[in-house]
Amino acid sequence: MTATAQFQDRLLSLGLARVSEAAALASARLVGHGDEKAADQAAVNAMREQLNLLDIAGVVVIGEGERDEAPMLYIGEEVGTGNGPGVDIALDPLEGTTLTAKDMPNALTVIAMGPRGSMLHAPDVYMDKLAIGPGYAPDTVTMDMDPAERVQALAKAKGCTTSDITVCILERPRHEQVIAAVRGTGASIRLITDGDVAGVMHCADASTGIDMYMGSGGAPEGVLAAAALKCMGGQIYGQLLFRNDNEKGRAAKAGITDLDRIYSRDDMVTQDVIFAATGVTSGSLLAAVQREPGWLTCETLLMRSKTGSVRRMSYRTPTHTV
Repeated sequence: MTATAQFQDRLLSLGLARVSEAAALASARLVGHGDEKAADQAAVNAMREQLNLLDIAGVVVIGEGERDEAPMLYIGEEVGTGNGPGVDIALDPLEGTTLTAKDMPNALTVIAMGPRGSMLHAPDVYMDKLAIGPGYAPDTVTMDMDPAERVQALAKAKGCTTSDITVCILERPRHEQVIAAVRGTGASIRLITDGDVAGVMHCADASTGIDMYMGSGGAPEGVLAAAALKCMGGQIYGQLLFRNDNEKGRAAKAGITDLDRIYSRDDMVTQDVIFAATGVTSGSLLAAVQREPGWLTCETLLMRSKTGSVRRMSYRTPTHTV
C-alpha cells in the first residue's frame, strides 16, 4: 500500500464495474444448469482475476467464509496489485446461487469498496434487518417496533393507508409470524426465495413498488445492502442474531464486543463507498445477461455515495473474450 495513496472513488468506480461484469458473464453460462457450486465458483474466479488487476491494496472484509474455505474469496484475502490505496471490499460473487441454478429472477453479482476501516466486519451469522427508502425522517421505523407498528408508521410518514404499503420478506418458516402480522395490517407482501441484498435495494428504487424490507438473513449481506443504500439513499438497521456460543465466538473474532447492538446504515458503512451490481438473471432491478450468436450483453448498476450518482451501464462483449 502506497503511504500517500488516497481512495479515489471516481477513478476506481469503472474498475469495480468491470469486476462485477466479469463475474456475471462467467456465471451466466451456467444459468439453469442446476449446479449452484459451479456457478458460484465461476463468478468467484472471474471476480478474483479482475480484482487482482486493480491498483489497490484490498482486503476482503465481507466474503465467502474463512480462509480454510478457499478457493472462495475468503474474509481477510488480499486482492489487487498492492500498488494503491488500502481499501475494504465487501462482495458476493453470486448473490442467488439457487436463483442462477434454477434460472429464477434477481440473481446478481455484487461488490462494494471503501477506504480501509470503512465497513463493519460482520461475522457469518444471521442479522435481523429493517430497511426503507430515501426521503423519510430518521427513525421513521425502528427495530423496537413490532412488524405491524412499522407498517403503520411508514404509512403515516408516506401519507397513505397501510393497504398501500408493500413489504419485501424472505420466504422462510422463521418469518411466518412476521408475514401474518404484516398481512394483518392490510399491507401487501412480496416474498422472495433468495437474494436479500436485492430485496433491500428494492426499497430505494421506486420502480420496484417495494416500500420496506424486514426479516432475518445473513449479516454479511446486511453490510452489502447498507453499502448500496449509502449510495441510493434510505435507511437500514441491523442486529446480529446468535444461535450458539460458536457464533458468538465468530463475532468476538471479528472484533464485536456489544452483541446486542443495533447498527444503522452509517454504523455498518462509515465512509463513502462505491458499489456495483450486475444482473445475471432477469429481475426488477437489472436485466439478465443476454446471449446472441457471438455476443454477450449485461447491465450494471454503478453507484458512488460521495456524489449520489447512479449509473446504469450496458456492456456488450464477444463471447470469445469471456
